[in-house]
Amino acid sequence: MAASRKMALALLAQANGLHPAGWITAGGPTDCAMDIGYYAKLAQTAERGKFDLFFVADTPAARTDKLNAWSRHPQYMNCFEPISLLTALSGHTSKIGLGGTASTSFYEPYNIARLYAGLDHLSHGRAAWNVVTSGNNYAARNFGLDALPSHGDRYARAKEFVEIVRALWDTYDDDAIIYDKANGVYFDPTKIHALNHDGRFFKVHGSLNICRGPQGQPVIIQAGASSAGKELAAETAEVVFNSDDEPAAAKAYYDDLKGRMEKFGRQPDQMKILSGFAPLVADSRWEAEDKYRTLQEMIHPDVGLVRIASDLETDVSDLPLDEPIPLDRIPKSANLHTRYFEQIVSLIKEQKLTVRQLWQRYERGNKRVLGTADDVADVMEEWFSAQACDGFMMVFPTLPDGLETFVDKVVPELQRRGLYRQDYEGVTLRDHLGLARPASRYAASGEAA
Repeated sequence: MAASRKMALALLAQANGLHPAGWITAGGPTDCAMDIGYYAKLAQTAERGKFDLFFVADTPAARTDKLNAWSRHPQYMNCFEPISLLTALSGHTSKIGLGGTASTSFYEPYNIARLYAGLDHLSHGRAAWNVVTSGNNYAARNFGLDALPSHGDRYARAKEFVEIVRALWDTYDDDAIIYDKANGVYFDPTKIHALNHDGRFFKVHGSLNICRGPQGQPVIIQAGASSAGKELAAETAEVVFNSDDEPAAAKAYYDDLKGRMEKFGRQPDQMKILSGFAPLVADSRWEAEDKYRTLQEMIHPDVGLVRIASDLETDVSDLPLDEPIPLDRIPKSANLHTRYFEQIVSLIKEQKLTVRQLWQRYERGNKRVLGTADDVADVMEEWFSAQACDGFMMVFPTLPDGLETFVDKVVPELQRRGLYRQDYEGVTLRDHLGLARPASRYAASGEAA
């Protein structure tokens, strides 16, 4: 059955996939982390599947403790900086959006404004910035801090940071560059706008030295889960990643977040909410379940323990692996990743899981589906039709095979059901997502320099 509303798809691209044992399997090369050719093929496969967005997550730090564990799960230990990778990929692709993470805690607004404006030009309008405040103390220690600032302070800084970046992106009016050779005038001085900002965290007086990009402004991405995160997302985000793994919870989040937009003068269709989705597709459910079970059995206990500790924000390595986690070992609140903390605590309290069971079942906020292409499409249709999301952030346990199977088997089924585009209909990422190109704040107000 045809439908006018089409789901959006993004790929979370991380070397051999998101499963801790993904790099050990025979599904792909193990030496691909620094191979631009490998990432180019991933992006081209996602583009063949008409994905909206190729997305690179990041943290500006390597792990510095428990290295025996991280040596078995090398996430963020050997990876490209996102802007560098996405800039290279802009020359290997032509349609798919290119999004990457950059932290408001450890950059300056001018740097971010310039880098992502440049990517938008180089990619002909496909850039997106994932706004994060950072969620680990490894990063803090790289920048002279013992630990991250408080959750509230990080989000207050992020709010001011985004305001500055967006203002800098509007430095030039769209028609400021005139190339008037006859009079020797390169740009119209009345259409350049200096920013004069003096706030709690930043003092910026100046202008961005790059003209407005094809999208007007790159797309803003967020993953707000706390109250402060939701408020920032409702005010600024155009794409939001949600990590609820059940449709009722995802629907509640969807309605809550879109319901907050009106007070910021925004309409619900100005934001796309993508739910984390981790399918493993096979010719039968039994085969898919068997593949996943094999992956889970490959998780070393050291890896399981460090994954729990990262999101529970406390060390559990002294506990017996096959006994429930005592409730008095749970911290009262989170300062790093609020949503992940809440999910892992819920599993402990409601299901009384042992330590071993917890690392076997905890998916870090992604809906896991094991089955055939029809099984996977059924779940995606259920969530999308119920408006629990506007699409999905695809998180494959292993890459590149997980993506290739999805593109070859699930995408055609979604297209057959009228849930997904047959082809790209525009050029920019905003075109793909159905997001309007924002007018310059100065042009809209008629303000002159």
